[in-house]
Amino acid sequence: MNKTAVLPPFLLLDRLLQDWLLEDIGRGDRTTQALISPGTRQAVWIAKEAGVIAGLPIAARVFQLLNAATEFTPLVKEGEAVEKGQTIAQIQGAYDALLTGERVALNLAMRLSGIATMTRQYVEKIEDLPAQLVDTRKTTPGLRLLEKYATQVGGAINHRMGLDDAVMIKDNHIVAAGGIGNAIAQIRAQIPYPLTIEVETENLDMVKEAIEHKADIIMLDNMLPELMIDAVQLIRTANDRIKIEASGNVTLQTLRAIAQTGVDYISSSAPITRSTWLDLSMRIKL
Repeated sequence: MNKTAVLPPFLLLDRLLQDWLLEDIGRGDRTTQALISPGTRQAVWIAKEAGVIAGLPIAARVFQLLNAATEFTPLVKEGEAVEKGQTIAQIQGAYDALLTGERVALNLAMRLSGIATMTRQYVEKIEDLPAQLVDTRKTTPGLRLLEKYATQVGGAINHRMGLDDAVMIKDNHIVAAGGIGNAIAQIRAQIPYPLTIEVETENLDMVKEAIEHKADIIMLDNMLPELMIDAVQLIRTANDRIKIEASGNVTLQTLRAIAQTGVDYISSSAPITRSTWLDLSMRIKL
């Protein structure tokens, strides 16, 4: 697991988890309420395919919101690779809480584990190079905190969480402001001191303008690796404190060539937008 991966506080997450439970439960779990008598049971979670696990503390919290006495014991660490058929957690708690919370807990863990699994594939592709993999704001509404947590578990680092974290001047901003220089000047006069300014560039002329107006981070967007090499050299020569990010057309096939251009960061939405769920299941022990 990435040592920088930090689970968002449950002060933030509980409201989301409660909403998702209410969405599923509605006016009551008709099946469980009709069949299950009060009592305690044990269950196990099993990985039905190989992958990287993420989200077990969140799954535990789902069950605990239904019954605080539930004991959810992970048998693997967050970010650990598991094999098909491996038992990844044991649970003991009220029978009705286990059955009622099963779907929400599994859905979250499967989604996050799928993201962590693909993220790990990307990270391992460039692990011997200085460039770091970064996620994006292309997330599922309502799930951003958790999806970005999963990319951390997989080994990536987070880009800005939202529009208030940092300034990113994109193509439409540049058009609206009448150029990179105007955009930077207007924004710098209004934002709080600690915020950084990143500028999206598509060619060397835009890179030169971003350098001239002292951007903190320059994004090389949809550039071919050959052009990226020239852009990186231009930026490093002018100011080696400027961070360089590459973005656009980032796949497992193109990732390494992009990293070899010398950029600091490579941002990709793929681990979140293109990953599939990792299949997990719960089995009640009789």
